[in-house]
Amino acid sequence: MILITGMGVLAPNGLGVERFWDAVLDGRGGIAPLTWFDTSRSTARLAGQVAGFDAAEHLPSRLLPQTDISTRMALVAAQWALDDAKVDTAALTDYDMGVVTGNASGGFEFTHREFNKLWSRGSEHVSVYESFAWFYAVNTGQISIRHGMRGPSSALVAEQAGGLDAVGHARRTVDRGTPLVVTGGVDSALDPWGWASHLASGEVSISAAPERAYRPFDTAAAGYVPGEGGAMLVVEDGTAARTRGVPKVHGEIAGYASTFDPAPGSGRPSGLRRAAELALADAGMAPGDIDVVFADAAGVPDRDRDEAAAIEAVFGADGVPVTASKPLTGRLFSGAGPLDIVTALLSMRDSVIPPTAYTTTLAEDYRIDLVLGAPRPATVGGALVLARGRWGFNSAVVVRAVDQT
Repeated sequence: MILITGMGVLAPNGLGVERFWDAVLDGRGGIAPLTWFDTSRSTARLAGQVAGFDAAEHLPSRLLPQTDISTRMALVAAQWALDDAKVDTAALTDYDMGVVTGNASGGFEFTHREFNKLWSRGSEHVSVYESFAWFYAVNTGQISIRHGMRGPSSALVAEQAGGLDAVGHARRTVDRGTPLVVTGGVDSALDPWGWASHLASGEVSISAAPERAYRPFDTAAAGYVPGEGGAMLVVEDGTAARTRGVPKVHGEIAGYASTFDPAPGSGRPSGLRRAAELALADAGMAPGDIDVVFADAAGVPDRDRDEAAAIEAVFGADGVPVTASKPLTGRLFSGAGPLDIVTALLSMRDSVIPPTAYTTTLAEDYRIDLVLGAPRPATVGGALVLARGRWGFNSAVVVRAVDQT
């Protein structure tokens, strides 16, 4: 049994697990006008920014000039997850601990700042840390260095699906013999170049009102809002966790699968349905064992329609409650899936399903039981988390409640 024993969250609507969860249940969002730079000439101006986060309060000063904002957030979220799991890394064997993270952007802000120095002032002004601070694997590397984790480690890049892929690979790593793995995803690309890359997708909402900007599955859906942040998890072998005296278990990673969509124009359906079915099969669970689906919720009509059809195909029309908290945070790319896993585990703990904020009118052809308006009391023993990345990535993770007695 592969258990989740620790969770750390840095989200636009809350620093820390409980603050984030309170905000989700209260419908408090973190989407607001982007403040990193002047967006007056931009078609879109809203983003999910992590407010109130000062890395200097949490990290050694020597790390600050070495790291991008996304790496700083990943380091802090990882520390919070380890603290939550009561892991004393000094008491464990270094090769018995690994790190697997997802990343979609790399050190965007860091590398663009250094590129600006290169072009405007010359190469001698470029930070030596540019050699690694930009890289997709840097979060894995910095976490492993800071905590002395020398076991099997890796980084996965699959845009929005990458965070779930990281959790799935962490589960595989534990199953192969590494007792403890820190996993998850954190992303940030809200500097001018990063913003331009977001807008290049053509799917970013241009609404100026946070409560109207990101409404997945709604008749008025017109794009998504980019965000930053994410979540880190401590994943452990069940026997090893109990041997070290783990204080609590949040849940089990019961199943995982990933698929790829067929080429555009092929006329074949997306691979999302198959990813969900394979994850359920991997968990040894039937659709009836799932009490809630945390949707990818792109906020783009064509993609929402595909996802609604896949959910209906697996569970039947209105066959399972469906929800998404992304309208409160924005799409966090590799951070989104791990954050949805945290939300699913909290739903299990507190027997409640949070609503899909801001969505009010479900499109007529979406035959899904979307939770709207207010939190819905429910016993949640199993949850399916879905994620879809650009260029055809699909991932699904099943989490299951664990008897604490």
